[in-house]
Amino acid sequence: MTLRPLFVVFFATVLAGCGDGGHQELQQWMTEQRANSKPQIAQIAEPKPYTPQEYLQERAVEPFSNQKLIAALKQESGSSVASNKLIAPELARRKEPLEAFPLDAMVMVGSLNRSGKQIALIKVDRLLYQVQAGNYLGQNYGKISKVSETEVSLREIVQDSTGEWIERTAMLQLQERAK
Repeated sequence: MTLRPLFVVFFATVLAGCGDGGHQELQQWMTEQRANSKPQIAQIAEPKPYTPQEYLQERAVEPFSNQKLIAALKQESGSSVASNKLIAPELARRKEPLEAFPLDAMVMVGSLNRSGKQIALIKVDRLLYQVQAGNYLGQNYGKISKVSETEVSLREIVQDSTGEWIERTAMLQLQERAK
């Protein structure tokens, strides 16, 4: 039973330590700090008065207009109007059978050499056609300029975005059959 008085003394000491002994100083310091510290708020500047501006670009050329596009394309092509008038399709001539089909519907399947002239074999819709230099091909007024064993070169005449006729080259290459 000698432990019991010792335990009571220890417990009383612990309870005395949990009391409000040092908190009053802390509370007083916190109150002083709140009273002494004032937040510094900077003044907001007054807004500047709004002065509307007149829109002056209304009479300028719109950046996405056809007029601007036409001017840029003419400048890029570097060709004069007179030389563009020289390029035009022959609308009065009689059309050949292969001018009814687009180039991507045609397949070159072979070539022949007949009397020293190279002839290409073109397949369209299960029909086989023989063509040579000077024949017309495709829907863009394409005229065959050269036939070799592996390809057909042609010159097409198409309209650009400005409506002028321009010349471009196209080719049909020999297609190997998938086995």
